[in-house]
Amino acid sequence: MPKITFRYPDGSEKTFDPPSGLSILEIARKYNIDIEGACEGSLACSTCHVIVDEQWFEKLDEPSEDEEDMLDLAFGLTPTSRLGCQIVVTDELDGLVVTLPAETHNLLG
Repeated sequence: MPKITFRYPDGSEKTFDPPSGLSILEIARKYNIDIEGACEGSLACSTCHVIVDEQWFEKLDEPSEDEEDMLDLAFGLTPTSRLGCQIVVTDELDGLVVTLPAETHNLLG
């Protein structure tokens, strides 16, 4: 099982060993990480926005056009921003580190 680390805005971290095949959003919910995911992973919001560490960003699949459109709505967008619902963890991503943004915008509610 791959190790995934969630970094909080204050710099603290929590690392987990989730099963492969889950998205970052699903992993966050499984381990009670505070991430909203208002659209339940249907790619209709940006509330599961995470910032991927640079060393891992290039190892991810390219974001879809729909994901890029939703990312445009994310608060605190960075060059390595992605939606957690669109990153599916595989063994190749063992060691992945994502940072939770300090704030999100929920346009659904």
